[in-house]
Amino acid sequence: MNKQGSLIAVVLALLLLLLGLAFFWQPVPAPLGHTERALPGGDFTVDSAQGPVSLHDYAGKLTVLYFGYTYCPDICPTSLNATAEAMQQLTPAELAQLGVLFVSVDPQRDTPARLAEYVRFFHPQMVGATASPATIAEIASRYGVFYARQDVATAGDGYVVDHSAETFLLGRDGRVLERWPHGTSPAAIVDRLRHAF
Repeated sequence: MNKQGSLIAVVLALLLLLLGLAFFWQPVPAPLGHTERALPGGDFTVDSAQGPVSLHDYAGKLTVLYFGYTYCPDICPTSLNATAEAMQQLTPAELAQLGVLFVSVDPQRDTPARLAEYVRFFHPQMVGATASPATIAEIASRYGVFYARQDVATAGDGYVVDHSAETFLLGRDGRVLERWPHGTSPAAIVDRLRHAF
């Protein structure tokens, strides 16, 4: 077989391999709640309209923790709404064992008063809080949260904040138990909470 024939045979073999992968390979997604790497997480204190809020205030409860901002056009409202819908499916006894904390990564615009009004729209048990830019950056780094300001002329105040969209479930001792991807359904959230209660 000449060189050109060998090259054609190799290309055909690669094409067949790619077609086989496309039709037959079914990657198994990580189970909901799977955490690929341990996160240091840990206690922190942020400012809410009711005063300072620390993670240790939720000791003995499960805590749902989400990082975002009130001017977020779609990701934050979708995630918070899914959590709120899940909360509505819990019993009063289950709700008593749950804290939900929304931490803003946009302290320039998100005052504690604005955050209180924002989270009240989703569920009265949610707490919205923020802190100084340096404090937020330190907390976010421990939870593996990415966020970055992007200047956009058409946005409110001329910028948006790109950010991670995972929701964290913290155990009764404050350790990260699970991370839920954006788009996790209320039913799946209820299931994961009841599994952890």
